[in-house]
Amino acid sequence: MAKSRVVQTLPEAVISIVGAGMQIRGDCESSDTIRIEGTVEGSVRAEKAVVIGKGGSVIGDVTTADAKIAGSVKGILDINSRLELASTARIDGEIRTARLQLDEGGVVNGTVSVGRKEDVQLTMDKGAKRSAGR
Repeated sequence: MAKSRVVQTLPEAVISIVGAGMQIRGDCESSDTIRIEGTVEGSVRAEKAVVIGKGGSVIGDVTTADAKIAGSVKGILDINSRLELASTARIDGEIRTARLQLDEGGVVNGTVSVGRKEDVQLTMDKGAKRSAGR
């Protein structure tokens, strides 16, 4: 008698894609990964990752665990783990991340906070107290 084998498959990762030439006005939210090759005017929130391609742009805030950006963002980047900015990336706004990689040629205009959120908040609190004492 032949033995039957049960093969379990892992659930596939779900990637939501905003394609090139596509424009979304409103907020995007995913429990997995969002890839943007077009334009999003609104906030972008993904539990796992946000990838913005060379031709992609976001006008709004981006919140996720990991992000790879080769396009542009105008807003706040709140990245819990790792942010990678390619040489073609352009950021106008605020960056808050635990780890940052910025390739030569990438442009950042605004404030940058790198480190664990607790450490960044502690440093900001101390700075505010020093400014208030002047």
